[in-house]
Amino acid sequence: MNSDPVRYKVLELLDRMDQKAYSNLLLDKGISGLSMRDKAFASRLFYGVLERKLTLEYIISEYSNRPLAKLDGSVVNILKMGIYQILYMDSVPDSAAVNESVALAGKCGKKSASGFINAVLRNFIRNGKRFELPKDDIEQLSVKYSCCNELVKLLCDDYSYAKAENFLKNSLMPHKLYIRVNTLKTDSGKLIDDLEKVGIHSEICSSFPDCIFVEAIGSIEQSDLFKKGMFHVQDLSSQMCCRALSPRSGETVIDICAAPGGKSFTLAEIMENKGRIISGDIREKRVELIRKGAERLGISIIEAVLNDAEKCNESFPKADKIICDVPCSGFGVIRSKPEIKYNGIERAKELPEIQYNILSSASSYLKDGGELVYSTCTLNKAENDDVIDRFLNEHNEFEPANVFAWDKNISEQYKFTVFPDEFDCEGFFISKIRKVGR
Repeated sequence: MNSDPVRYKVLELLDRMDQKAYSNLLLDKGISGLSMRDKAFASRLFYGVLERKLTLEYIISEYSNRPLAKLDGSVVNILKMGIYQILYMDSVPDSAAVNESVALAGKCGKKSASGFINAVLRNFIRNGKRFELPKDDIEQLSVKYSCCNELVKLLCDDYSYAKAENFLKNSLMPHKLYIRVNTLKTDSGKLIDDLEKVGIHSEICSSFPDCIFVEAIGSIEQSDLFKKGMFHVQDLSSQMCCRALSPRSGETVIDICAAPGGKSFTLAEIMENKGRIISGDIREKRVELIRKGAERLGISIIEAVLNDAEKCNESFPKADKIICDVPCSGFGVIRSKPEIKYNGIERAKELPEIQYNILSSASSYLKDGGELVYSTCTLNKAENDDVIDRFLNEHNEFEPANVFAWDKNISEQYKFTVFPDEFDCEGFFISKIRKVGR
């Protein structure tokens, strides 16, 4: 029996993910030659297995007579693919999921494991596709929503069990694709019409008229409208961050950790391409990404520069506004980058000091009366609330400022956590402070 080449491609990608690759980059390159239909199937299966990794491994352990750690990596991935299709893909008959998994074993040189794979999958189906969740609350969320115990506990401790469960449940739902209209070249209505003409349906976000939700299959960045600079891809949460900063035409703005440039581009558009934006990054290749993006969008006020954000740069001018979107653990974006769920929290423990140093360095560039937005794409309070509150406690020349100054219907607050289940976007943290002088 010949195996399906699309499933074989997914297996190859999953095997490579075991070597710590980036899922989005790996998938885009890996399925580039497939038809639109096959791309959709491959994407669903690839991301589905990644999103449900711990759940699938738990089920394998329940139905296997061999310890998971002693199984070949490709065999485990074939079993995960098979169980995912059986449990979560209604379009795939159970028999096809089993037969294709067995064929896949032969195709990848694991024919000796064919009988074992067949037995595990058929036993799972015969048992009504049932598996019993652990009794412990943390372990139960970990298995149910496929997230490492340490991150589940962190979310429960920072918020609540219910809040953590809502977030983790939402992380398994399809994430929306948002774009930011380049108001220097077009407007929302015209862009929606132009997208419709090429078969892409889109809708304006009610509270953000220059933000559009796009129902796109494949990479929208390959479209002519993208290449002509009519928009850039940017999540709603990042656009909220730029809106919080609210720069004005003619101001001097510093984007301290700018690459790949999305926030700088939005700020320039808000400023009507008038003023000055210095966009820094520590890696030259990423600085070049900012330059190319600004050129494509027709933005002339962005100066992309090589800069170490933790160190004071004496060549930087005093700024009216600063955006300080620091490197973080990324726990808020696990819906689009599911591999982050399995990395543990050790790295996150090292980050607050780095983030504080970047914030302290960035604040030195601010004029009296100027405003700074500190942001991350994580929900870890140690990287968010604790960093900004420590800064305010140690710098009496700064005061809290209202994140939502542009929306009078929302009560004043200087820090705000964007939860995906509430806003249908990536998880994010936004805080705003103002320099009042000594």
